[in-house]
Amino acid sequence: MVFRAGISDGLVAFAAPSCNGCKDMGRAYLTVSVSDISFDTARRHVLGLGCERGTPPAEMLALAIEALDAAAIGAAELTAIASIDSRRLEPAILAVAAHFSVPAVYFGALRLEEETPRLANPSEIVFARVGCHGVAEGAALAAAGPDAELAVAKIKSAHATAAVARSGLQKA
Repeated sequence: MVFRAGISDGLVAFAAPSCNGCKDMGRAYLTVSVSDISFDTARRHVLGLGCERGTPPAEMLALAIEALDAAAIGAAELTAIASIDSRRLEPAILAVAAHFSVPAVYFGALRLEEETPRLANPSEIVFARVGCHGVAEGAALAAAGPDAELAVAKIKSAHATAAVARSGLQKA
């Protein structure tokens, strides 16, 4: 049984089939509607990521793996990567999405700010920089839907953050 995510105001990037081997990562992904993301009983987790510009992909991937390990889930249980729309061309985030073969979902700061009541670690510093109180946790929750919960609250590396949300699998 497949459930659609009940989310709006997001962009989704899928690997473009015609861009196999593209050097320009901005052209290696197609943007489609966020309603095309679906959850099922096997794939019900979203990995939220935040980062500084220019974060090394290896650092981001190591943090992503650490977050999945902390959630005690495997890559097969991941349905999407989520972040803020200002990072939609960030190579580190795109590399993680490609590594796990899942789409990357992006939300505007206003949409992420709506998730503030559900955040475990809201940050005034993040709010001052990007206009929402949390990127990794907020993006994961926004993508996973209104009945989602944090499976792993924000964890950090030198230049990035990660969080994991679990979908409640409610029909939209």
